[in-house]
Amino acid sequence: MIIRPITPADVPSIHDFIVQLAAFEKEPHMVKMSLPQLQDSLFGPQPRAQAIIVDSDEGELGFAIYSQNFDVWTGQPFLQIDDVFVNQSAQGLGAGHMILQYLANFAVVHGYERVEASVLDWNRPARKFYDSIGAESLATWTKYRLSGDSLRALAAKGT
Repeated sequence: MIIRPITPADVPSIHDFIVQLAAFEKEPHMVKMSLPQLQDSLFGPQPRAQAIIVDSDEGELGFAIYSQNFDVWTGQPFLQIDDVFVNQSAQGLGAGHMILQYLANFAVVHGYERVEASVLDWNRPARKFYDSIGAESLATWTKYRLSGDSLRALAAKGT
């Protein structure tokens, strides 16, 4: 297995992984992003994210998408993992560990103070994995999302 940054030719594979991840997370209907949107997000004039892929002799086994975020308390950037996915057939082979090791190295080399990821509370294998590599669960924080009609309604109040 090798991990490498994706190229534009990998965008269809990344999109397919995203669809597979959404199905695993029981929300396949949530994937709205088209291939051109993903292409622009990763390789457009202002890329919004980066991605890596795990390759093997058997084909592509998994991927991660990540982006930079910023901590106002420390004044330091950190690496936000948006998604990690490893094919079920490749789970237990070390691909997930390789992905996180790659991203940890990337963070250290590029001066990020930490790496963060979100895990669904019901995804026990992912939670166990993050625990096994020394990641700290931030159980005192609750994630909120403002989107759709609520986002537009709040935005309209300011205009």
